[in-house]
Amino acid sequence: MTKAAVTHLGKSLAQEWRNFARCNIVSPGFFNTNMGASPDVINEAYRMTPQGRQGDVKEIKGLFLYLASDASSYQTGSDTVIDGGYILP
Repeated sequence: MTKAAVTHLGKSLAQEWRNFARCNIVSPGFFNTNMGASPDVINEAYRMTPQGRQGDVKEIKGLFLYLASDASSYQTGSDTVIDGGYILP
């Protein structure tokens, strides 16, 4: 499933489940997950990300804690991008 499909599914579920649940989407960029990306891919990520590095999985934890908490009770159907600025022009 593509990221766009996941985003659209999340937005549809937010609408469908609005009476009993919130549904938000997290769109991560390049994170160091030890999943075996080649050095060329990692170097390209460094080059294309304004912060010049991969994210650490510890840096995404706070976002998930926020979305699971009551602090996000008015947030649903949102796509939160956490990518070190990768999507910037």
